[in-house]
Amino acid sequence: MKRIILILSIVALAISCRNKERIIYESAEYRLTNEAVYQGKYSAKALSADFLTSDYQSPANNNISALVEFKFSINGKDNEFLPGINHKFVVSSEPKAKNEINVVFGSRNGEEDTGNVGETLKPNTKLSIKLDFNKVLQAFEKEGFYTCVSGEKIYKNDFKALFVAGNRAPLSWDFENLGNKGLELKDENHDGIYELELLMNPYDPNNFTAKEWKLSNNISKYPQLSSKLVLLDALYNMGLDEMCMNIEKDGTFRTGKAWPGVWTRDISYSVFLSLAILEPEICKTSLMRKVQNGKIIQDTGTGGAWPISSDRIVWGMAAFEIYKVTGDKKWLREIYEIIKKTLEIDLLTIVDAESGLMHGESSFLDWRKQSYPDWMNSTDIYTSLNLGTNAAHFKAYEVLAEIAGLLGEESAKYEEIAQNLKQAINREFWIAEKGYYAQFAYGRNAMSISRKSESLGEAFCVLFDIASGKNQARLVSKTPLVPFGISCVFPQKTQISPYHNNGIWPFVQAFWNMAAAKTKNYAALEHGLAAFYRAAALFLTNKENFVAQNGDFRDTEVNSDRQLWSVAGNMALVYRILFGMEFLPDALKFAPVVPENYGGKIKLSGFTYRKAVLDIEIQGFGDKIAAVELDDKEIENVEIPASLEGKHALKIVLNNEIHTKGKINLTENAFTPTTPYVKMQDRILSWDKIENAAEYIVYRNGKEFAKTRETTFKIPQNTGMTEWQIQALGKLGVVSFLSEPIVCEDKENTFFIEAEKFAAKSALPYQGFSGEGFVAMSTSKNTSLDLLFDCAHEGMYAVDFKYSNGSGAYNTDNKCAIRTMFVNDLKTGVVVMPQIGKDEWSNFGYSNMLKVKLKKGRNKISLRLMDYNENMNVEINTAMLDGARIRKI
Repeated sequence: MKRIILILSIVALAISCRNKERIIYESAEYRLTNEAVYQGKYSAKALSADFLTSDYQSPANNNISALVEFKFSINGKDNEFLPGINHKFVVSSEPKAKNEINVVFGSRNGEEDTGNVGETLKPNTKLSIKLDFNKVLQAFEKEGFYTCVSGEKIYKNDFKALFVAGNRAPLSWDFENLGNKGLELKDENHDGIYELELLMNPYDPNNFTAKEWKLSNNISKYPQLSSKLVLLDALYNMGLDEMCMNIEKDGTFRTGKAWPGVWTRDISYSVFLSLAILEPEICKTSLMRKVQNGKIIQDTGTGGAWPISSDRIVWGMAAFEIYKVTGDKKWLREIYEIIKKTLEIDLLTIVDAESGLMHGESSFLDWRKQSYPDWMNSTDIYTSLNLGTNAAHFKAYEVLAEIAGLLGEESAKYEEIAQNLKQAINREFWIAEKGYYAQFAYGRNAMSISRKSESLGEAFCVLFDIASGKNQARLVSKTPLVPFGISCVFPQKTQISPYHNNGIWPFVQAFWNMAAAKTKNYAALEHGLAAFYRAAALFLTNKENFVAQNGDFRDTEVNSDRQLWSVAGNMALVYRILFGMEFLPDALKFAPVVPENYGGKIKLSGFTYRKAVLDIEIQGFGDKIAAVELDDKEIENVEIPASLEGKHALKIVLNNEIHTKGKINLTENAFTPTTPYVKMQDRILSWDKIENAAEYIVYRNGKEFAKTRETTFKIPQNTGMTEWQIQALGKLGVVSFLSEPIVCEDKENTFFIEAEKFAAKSALPYQGFSGEGFVAMSTSKNTSLDLLFDCAHEGMYAVDFKYSNGSGAYNTDNKCAIRTMFVNDLKTGVVVMPQIGKDEWSNFGYSNMLKVKLKKGRNKISLRLMDYNENMNVEINTAMLDGARIRKI
């Protein structure tokens, strides 16, 4: 009897130990256990591998401030005040309160109601807005245009609509999409008073999370995960479940619950992370949806897509990953031609002659106000040189060279381009004293780096071996992390709602986690895994993004459940890190990296690799392999050859040793000072005092020139063209973006050539041009245009073109106008003329600037429409050309 009792006691103790909740990560903000996540009063629990519950609700649902900040917008642009200056009004929730805003456009007279700012905004509170717009309308009638505070002119014929933007739902700071959110004001009485009725803080089911997740799809054909962490198993299965939900009837992946269709960068990163492993045929179909005329489509981006945005080439690394998974030679040949054609056109269009880097917008960070200084327009963004985009281009050329080698084609050219690009990235972006790379280089006539970190680019520099081995380890230990993960950039812009700014994106977190695993930095890896799993568990879905400041999903500008690349990132944590999978053209390699708290026994059953089906088991923790068995026989290399067929069992035993966990740069979230708005008069620069700025740094031609505590600076006398900018230095050492460049011109060496003197003047009724008119350029009109310039002195000159392009909105679409410039019949570069605003043909701006050598005497400056100037729209490649500006450097 005593023996039976003893046996039962041992069994009970064993069950108790097995079921005991064990902490796998803990911080001041939250903790993860083998079966749950706890954050404050909220928790999520894995009741089984197929069932999760969560009681999390956004704290913002019950504590929304009644203080509304807002401003008005002409044509969906931020143009009433300078950035950061807003109207303010406290919305009362008292039953008899009359919430009515009466303001004059462009005026802040101190009469705005900012009463009890501690008041809470109740759901569905009515608010009436009445805006006196007569000042603008009168300017339209008297002058033909209205001059905004920034100096931009809005012509009467270009005025389309008036909107309100703001910080409390249904208001939004998403200026570009205000028309889609019901935020247009109307003048029904034709008295110049524009009105709108709103329900503030409207009930939105998307602001609330589900209470449970239960497996709803048959996922038995996919690899099955089992471990001692039921939370890990459940979140992995939730990822598979949501992947199934994202499969469309047409055999493609949708981008997310809120985002139908296939998007180039989203599908590409998703395929690369894990979807190529799970559904290669659906991945093929999805990728081929993003090919047109044998080239990869750039389907999103500022000012008309490509070449302002140029990260479409991530398609290449995704397509090659499918080959490495499947070994499909027909697919390899097909993608080789597509990647090659696309990159050859990029070589003619986006290479920066001075640095050797590639022009173009930040990869995926394609909402300019979120990531760039407010003064940067679409042309500036094309001119900029971004870390992540350049890292992606390096990878694209490396992939193309490898594919060429596999097919017996010439590869040396692309290998050389990749290596040159790698050297340029390290030369131009690496910040030695910080230990990581700069966000981007930006400017106009002269470039400077933004010293922010850019997490996707930082991860790529590790994963793609752009950084040296020593610098890889340093980068992972030095790049700033916040308690809830790695933010897209650091530090954040002030007065900008969370999205890319002040945002954490799970797919980026997944890439970062892979970089941490590669460098064996367990501190970074444990922090990153917890950041990913915390959000997925509490929200019971793989969200598109969440707020870096507080880890909440609500109040980012846009969000979606089951976002495809977040889903793909979920599975990548298992395949790429815990099992350490790397697909080679002829083998599957394993290099597991398992933190101690995730160790024990992790099994992946039914994993298909080409003609083999593997049951894979990882025992222990760490990254040093003690033993490997294939079908109970010891093997030396942890590689499965592509020729293996049939069902097999692979066991990898780790040595349970981690000699050093590594270090991380964990910091509180931080915000930069506001970017100064600078004016110049009589060679004196002036700007308003910036809150929390300790001093100001003066830049001349992209280089630090002086420091001052004053808000004015006198430009010294000099000759030639110089460019000046101001940067605010915060009290904690955080700097603002550089201000918009102000050019101090040598007027005697500044010239403007009127286009209408060399081609037929257009009869279109647009305004805003100089001289007597402008010349229309399209795919059929003035496809080759020669301007003549008599130069008094041989030398280097900066040439750009004044144009208008109203073919589409300034933030999207695909009708960027592109031409190639020739000087005296020698090709000198590509001229990019982005969209400026939908139907805003009287809004003239400037193209990118090219530095060219002009001879003394007559020079011929030509704009020609070349085959490689075809944009993403193909048919519409139109601009109104006012003329060429020529300035001696």
